[in-house]
This record gives sequence, C-alpha cells and structure tokens, in this order.
Amino acid sequence: MENVSNTAGRLQLGCGHCGATNQLPAARLRDRPRCGRCKEALFPDLPIELTAERFQQLLRHSDIPLLVDFWAPWCGPCRMMAPVYAQAARTLAPRVQVAKLDTERWPQVASPLQIRSIPTLALFAHGREIARHSGAVDLGTLTRWVDGQLAMAV
Repeated sequence: MENVSNTAGRLQLGCGHCGATNQLPAARLRDRPRCGRCKEALFPDLPIELTAERFQQLLRHSDIPLLVDFWAPWCGPCRMMAPVYAQAARTLAPRVQVAKLDTERWPQVASPLQIRSIPTLALFAHGREIARHSGAVDLGTLTRWVDGQLAMAV
C-alpha cells in the first residue's frame, strides 16, 4: 500500500471519523484542522477509534504517520496504558495521527499484521509499518520511541 505523495507543500490527511480525505497546506497542521466533510478534528484530543475500513483509509490517504495501539477491552496492561495513550494523542499531534484498534472486534486487521500480544504499538508511514513495540509504556518512553523511529525513517 502506498500513500499518495504531497504536492507543493500540501498534505493529504484522512479523517478518522468519516473517512474523507482532506488536503491542507503543511503550514496549517498546527492550526487544529478540521475535516471538510464532518467538521471533526483531524487531530482529536483522544486516540481515534478505528474500524477495519478506517484503518485502511488512513493508511492509504494520509501523508502523516499513523500510530496504532492494538488492544482489547479485557487486557489489563491495555487498560493501564489507556490514559498514557490518550496523552500521547495530544503530545504527538500533528506529527502523528494517534489511533487505537480493538483486536477482538477487528481481528481481520490484527491477524494479517501478526499482532500476537497486546498492547502492541505499530507505527505506519507511507502506507507501511515502519516500527512495532509490544507492552505498556509511559508517555516519555512512548514519545521518544516514536520520535526515534520517525527520525530513522527519514
């Protein structure tokens, strides 16, 4: 899967709420942009809850890296990490779109990606996975890991 590349400083950014593809100038990312269709924040204060379809749309239609927490409601470490991950949505935006995917509800996404333990964080850029981390982490560790992975991917 490949992302559509940006042209003339414009970025494509998929909406995690309605699936629309938005185009905006890169310089406007910090202006808390909203979706042109549904008017929801493109970088909400909480992780985007993905469906299988939204996951595929964000991979295909976003020039911004996507961080996904693969989790399940019964998982103790997942619940323990949830407040940290919510903070990460605010801390990492707009460098990264932060989302989560319930592996119990959407096994058709988790299985092909070989998600074997939860919580698992996977970082995607240009439509492909570039890094993975399994296990709960604190906010500092999470942001350093994401920043380090993005620096290596450039």
